[in-house]
Amino acid sequence: MHDRTVTTAAEPGEEVTVAGWAHEIRDLGGIAFLIVRDRTGKIQVKFEKDAMDDALVETGTEVARESVVSVSGTVEEEERAPTGVEIVPESVEVLAPADPELPLDPSGKVDAELPTRLDNRTLDLRREEAKAIFEIRAEVLRSAREAFRDLDCTEITTPKIVATGTEGGTELFPITYFGQEAFMNQSPQLFKQLMVGSGLERVSEIGPIFRAEEHNTPRHLNEATSIDFESAFIDHEEAMDACEQVVRAAYEGVAENCADELATLGYDDFEVPDEAFPRLTYEEAIERINATGELDTQLVWGDDLPTEGEKALGADVGGHYFVTDWPSEIKPFYIKDYDDNTELSTGFDLMAPDMELVSGGQREHRHDHLVEGFEAQGLDPEAFEYYTKMFKYGMPPHAGWAIGGERLVMTMLDLPNIREAVLFPRDRQRLSP
Repeated sequence: MHDRTVTTAAEPGEEVTVAGWAHEIRDLGGIAFLIVRDRTGKIQVKFEKDAMDDALVETGTEVARESVVSVSGTVEEEERAPTGVEIVPESVEVLAPADPELPLDPSGKVDAELPTRLDNRTLDLRREEAKAIFEIRAEVLRSAREAFRDLDCTEITTPKIVATGTEGGTELFPITYFGQEAFMNQSPQLFKQLMVGSGLERVSEIGPIFRAEEHNTPRHLNEATSIDFESAFIDHEEAMDACEQVVRAAYEGVAENCADELATLGYDDFEVPDEAFPRLTYEEAIERINATGELDTQLVWGDDLPTEGEKALGADVGGHYFVTDWPSEIKPFYIKDYDDNTELSTGFDLMAPDMELVSGGQREHRHDHLVEGFEAQGLDPEAFEYYTKMFKYGMPPHAGWAIGGERLVMTMLDLPNIREAVLFPRDRQRLSP
C-alpha cells in the first residue's frame, strides 16, 4: 500500500487511498457515513446511496466495526465533518473483517474493566486514551536517552540471565540454564558498577528487570523497566543532580511533544517540575511524617517508610523530593556508608511525590569493605566473585541510581494502576497474554 495517505494528511481536491479501521458507521437513510481511523486520526467517508453503486454502498456501510478497510476516492471539503473534510469513495475494500462480537468497545462508548482490557490489549490500544499513555511512555524513554547523552553516558545492555541474584534473598525467578540453576536478573546493578571500572566510566541502560515479589498492589510489577545510571568519580550528591536532570527532561519532553496525548487524557495544566527537588534526610522525613499525625504509630529510627507515611510526606512537601542519609542497616551491601559515621549510608530515594520512584547512592568501591558488607547481610562473597574480584583492580569511587520506568509514567499521569503503563503486565496472577 505504497500510495496510502494517512487520514490527517488528506487535503481537499486530492485523490487518495486511506487504510485503517472501521471506527463507526452512521446510516441516515439516503446518505450514510463510514468513519475510518488510523494512528493519526479519523476521516469521514460519505455514501450517497442513490448516486453510487449498490455494491460499493453495501461494502462500506455493512462492514463490521473494527474491520480493516482501504478506501480510495476524492477528498472534498465539508465543514460539518469531524475533521473538515470527507472522502467520496470510488472503491472500498475490506482487508480483514472483524468479528461483530468484540470483547471491548474501542470507541470508548462502553467502558471495560482493566482485566478485560489487559486480556485484549491489541483492541484496548485502539482506544485514544490507552494509545496516548504509550505514546507518552515512548516520549519519556526517548527524553531519558537524550538526557543520558547530555550527561555523556555510554548506553549499555547487561545480561538478564544471571548465576546469582543482585541482592540475594528470595525475590528471584529461578530458571534452568543447560542443566544449571540460573535466575532472571533483579537489576543491572552489579554489571553497571563493573562498567564504571572499565574504560567506559559513565553508563546508562533502559531495560527489563524481574522481581519475584509477593506484592499484589496497584504499584508493584514482577517484570518492570529500569532506567539506570552509573558514573565513576561522582558522589551521591552529584548522582542526585543527574537524577533530577533526567526526570525533569522526561517531563519537558512530554510537555513539548505530547500535547495531543495530554489533551486526550484531560491534562490541560500538565506541569513540568521547575524547582529543585528538596533533599530531606531520613531523620527529617520520619519527623515530618510523625508530625502529620496520619500514622497509627510513630516511626522510629530504622523503620522503612510505610505507604501511608510516603503519602503523608508527599502531601506535606507538595512535589518530588529526595530522602537521603538512610540508616546503613536498611540499605543494600553495595551502598557506601559515610566515612565519619558508619551508621549512616549515602543511599537516597526519590519520591514522586507519594511513592518511591528512584533508589540510588554512592557505591562502596573498596574491596575489603565490600566483602564485609556481603557478610554483614548474610551473603556469600564467593558466589559474587565475578563482581568482587574486579574491585581489586582499581575500582574508582562511583555513584548511580535506577528509576522505575512504569512508576515514572504512572506518577506523571496520575494513573490509578501501574498496569495501565505496561503493554502486557506480569504480576502474580497474570502470565498471559
